[in-house]
Amino acid sequence: MSVITYREAVSQALKEALDEDERTFLIGEDIGPYGGAFAVTKGFWDEYGKRRIKDSPLSESAFTGAGIGAAMAGLRPIVELMTINFSLLAADQIVNHAAKIRYMSNGQFTAPLIVRTVTGGGAGVASTHSQCFEGWYASVPGLQVVVPSTPRDVLGLFRSCRDLEDPVLFVEHILLYGTRGEVPDTSEKIPIGLADVKRSGNDISIISYSRMVQVSEAAAELLSRDGIDAEVIDLRCLRPLDIPTLVESAKKTHNVLVVEEAPQLGGFAGEIVANVQQEAFDYLDAPVGRIAGEEVPIPYSHPLEQMSIPDPERVAQAARNILER
Repeated sequence: MSVITYREAVSQALKEALDEDERTFLIGEDIGPYGGAFAVTKGFWDEYGKRRIKDSPLSESAFTGAGIGAAMAGLRPIVELMTINFSLLAADQIVNHAAKIRYMSNGQFTAPLIVRTVTGGGAGVASTHSQCFEGWYASVPGLQVVVPSTPRDVLGLFRSCRDLEDPVLFVEHILLYGTRGEVPDTSEKIPIGLADVKRSGNDISIISYSRMVQVSEAAAELLSRDGIDAEVIDLRCLRPLDIPTLVESAKKTHNVLVVEEAPQLGGFAGEIVANVQQEAFDYLDAPVGRIAGEEVPIPYSHPLEQMSIPDPERVAQAARNILER
């Protein structure tokens, strides 16, 4: 096992794709000589050249459309949208073209591309650069939505994404790039649509994804001081969603809390709550709880920004409240 950062895992995953498949190229804003907004593609321009590292103009719709067309023509593009906030400028291409071309062409065309993007708040970049839209895209049939929380998951899931014939939205959290974790020395692949029990427990199941997994793990540590044994489940993928793993955990612990960074109203956490309530209702000791971001645009003020995003103490208190019912 080696220990690397989340950023290094993304870079390694991209290098593997470029080295192992000559059909692969990268396209996006500032990914060339600049090395990417988050330094993920630093050095790629010199190593692979402008034919395979394509610096695009500031036109998300145009270069995402170019990636879709290239995928339909037999290439394996990896498109980088600097943040998921900017994905709205390419939403028509992603939702109405990439996700539907296999169905609408009766299988004559596919769009096997990976669209990388960055989600989340906490970095002090204000309202229009700090949103979490991955839950929106999870409602689109034909699109896979992958949300890794660790370096190991980045590598394992990305390798599996490359095998798919349908488009993938690969969502990285802005605050995870500097985090570290173990990765196998083998070319491990992690199946798409399989959740992961990050911490086993018996008293309550805490379900989350992306950076909220780390927040949930920290909350589980706080709960352990009170003698509460929390299980932490990382969804890893929003579409497809691994409902059986969530239900199995709920049946074991009899209490469930769902944690999401996006605002609660209309959030993806509601989908998880509905499925767990429907499939494990008779096993629950209390209604499924939710903790989510505040119903406000993400503030630029650091103290206010921190207040708007779930933290370990809020998650731990929500778990205590469920267990006290």
